[in-house]
Amino acid sequence: MFDQIKHEEQNDIAIVRLRGQFIGGDETDRLRAVLNQMAEEKKPVLIVDLEKVTYLNSTALGVLISTHANFTKRNGRIALCNISKNIENIFVITKLTLVFDIYPTVDEAIKKLSV
Repeated sequence: MFDQIKHEEQNDIAIVRLRGQFIGGDETDRLRAVLNQMAEEKKPVLIVDLEKVTYLNSTALGVLISTHANFTKRNGRIALCNISKNIENIFVITKLTLVFDIYPTVDEAIKKLSV
């Protein structure tokens, strides 16, 4: 699927919108590349919109965790938003809700994270 990952910027906030399943294949490699690019560009804030994500496996979670580490070690901020109940359950079970800032919408994340 070609448009599984879209990114845009609003002010100084990078927004990455994901769609479909991230199961450790080419789509997850592309996700890693896009998120690494955001980190290399030293974006101060990254919002990952999971509204249209139907499945994340452990590899995709690993990509999100390493991105979180990448951003926080240079005082950047990363947030997730629009998480479905199924995906939220994964974050609760793995206790990643304690690691990531999670917001109900992109707009709310932007409001809370704007500097």
